[in-house]
Amino acid sequence: MYEISDSVSKHTNVYDVLKERGFIKQTTHEEEIRELLGKEKVTFYIGFDPTADSLHVGHFMQVIIMMYMQKYGHTPIVLIGAGTAMVGDPSGRTDMRQMMTPETILENGEKFKKTFSRFIDFDGGKAICDNNANWLLNLNYVDFVRDIGRHFSVNRMLAAECYKQRLETGLTFLEFNYMLMQAYDFLELKRRYNCKMQFGGDDQWSNILAGVDLVRREEQEQVYGMTFALLTTSEGKKMGKTQKGALWLDAEKTTPYEFYQYWRNVEDADVRTCLSMLTFLPMEEVEALSSLKDAEINRAKEILAFEVTKLVHGEEEANKAQDAARALFAGQGSMEDVPKTVMPQEKFEGEGVGIVTLLAEIKLVPSKGEGFRTIEQGGLSIDGERVNDTRLMVTKDMFTDGKLLLKKGKKTFHLIELK
Repeated sequence: MYEISDSVSKHTNVYDVLKERGFIKQTTHEEEIRELLGKEKVTFYIGFDPTADSLHVGHFMQVIIMMYMQKYGHTPIVLIGAGTAMVGDPSGRTDMRQMMTPETILENGEKFKKTFSRFIDFDGGKAICDNNANWLLNLNYVDFVRDIGRHFSVNRMLAAECYKQRLETGLTFLEFNYMLMQAYDFLELKRRYNCKMQFGGDDQWSNILAGVDLVRREEQEQVYGMTFALLTTSEGKKMGKTQKGALWLDAEKTTPYEFYQYWRNVEDADVRTCLSMLTFLPMEEVEALSSLKDAEINRAKEILAFEVTKLVHGEEEANKAQDAARALFAGQGSMEDVPKTVMPQEKFEGEGVGIVTLLAEIKLVPSKGEGFRTIEQGGLSIDGERVNDTRLMVTKDMFTDGKLLLKKGKKTFHLIELK
């Protein structure tokens, strides 16, 4: 399990750490939250709906927040949202989430649990993992509507950002229930574990407010909510999107090399945000690295890529990824971990294989159309030579020692090896 170094922060209150590193976006009661986090050990929760079989980098930021909180003595509740995942969160969406089978959702939840245990210490009650399916699936609908639904104003719900933006495209009654269910989670966790705070991405603000209000009405107690900035580029686009889709924490879905390369290639303007939110480097070091200019900033990007890959995949994999990247960009290190496809040599005998077909087959491009465009725009080279002909046939005699290195754009490499 990853240990956060004691030298990471000069602060004694975790609130100040999260504030300094740029995490905090909105709070229900700023002064009270800071005071509470400074004077007592607080139980808090973050919910994760298992709508995929792996966590992605957007979740990872929340994991880092839980790690900070735990380091300062607070108790995280990792809430696996198998119950809410069966309904679907409309926040930030323009369409209804695809319905998944209960079996798939529960299976995904188990995978999430394994991932969390790599970062958070669950021994001796230092953290709790629960699943809202444990209470949501057994609710009696009429009782729920009578006891919980009476506290919710439809007018207020429709004014909430998460619903407002969906009204034009169509909001189902199924999704309309989501806010009630998430609010009920907070109430349930307050009753079970004396949970006093809920954290989440800023797109969860309306749902968090609903939970705080429900606990106040039902228990006559004050609880608190805090949201965090979403991980976005300097242009406001969501970070962690690759050509293949999300940037996953599972090495089977996004290899450590691809993961490393993503961070190595971030824009100069995004280096500070990423170092601050996705690593545990002291802020003095973050400021020094992100102030580097021109070619020097590449050193900061290399440190960023190494640190984030080390956190997610371990030091050994981070070293391998760094070696592979250096082998390609600087002609040093090992090429062993460059993304590679092994193919039978017979495939390239005779006429060989069309370059566009090959690009799509090894998934260097998402479609043949994209393959044509890449070549027409001068974005493809084979062993350092630019490819200009979209009808080029790749044959066996083009391989050197059974290897062929394709490069798309400035930074995406793929090795084809003959067997």
